[in-house]
Amino acid sequence: MYEYYDEYVKASGNADAQERWARQLTWEVARHAVGEEIIVYPLMEKHLGEKGLKLADEDRADHQTVKEQLYQLDSLTPGKDHADLLRSIMDHLHEHNDHEETKDLPLLEPALGKDASVSAAQSFTRTKHFVPTRAHPSAPNKPPFETIVGFLSAPLDKLKDAFAKFPTEEMKANV
Repeated sequence: MYEYYDEYVKASGNADAQERWARQLTWEVARHAVGEEIIVYPLMEKHLGEKGLKLADEDRADHQTVKEQLYQLDSLTPGKDHADLLRSIMDHLHEHNDHEETKDLPLLEPALGKDASVSAAQSFTRTKHFVPTRAHPSAPNKPPFETIVGFLSAPLDKLKDAFAKFPTEEMKANV
């Protein structure tokens, strides 16, 4: 997702390209966030006890902030406000991702064990194919309700995506 933001910044002055890269970034972040909420956070809660509950709640709060910002971003067109909001989103994501990679996952992986960790990673990857591709800040963020709402929202998101501007294959090849 960071490379999509870099491409957005490089496209400064080209509203069409910025719109395409912002859509690609939103698509990736939305899928990633819901995948974590459905697969990773319940595992943290189950295997890490009170610490896992606390970490999962903090991570869900971070996701909520990003979902609200992405939802707002979707109503803007490229320009200063759009760029400022996207920069804020990326700053928040950097901090959130760093925390997950240095705190959450190093605690979770040994608690799961190698086989369960591999299985969870595969489930996470699979889940990203079936979840919403846009931010839904008012949707529940815990299973089972998130899973149900996500599966209901995903087809509408994918229909919208069919008519949205994404980076062309040529644009992606240059990344």
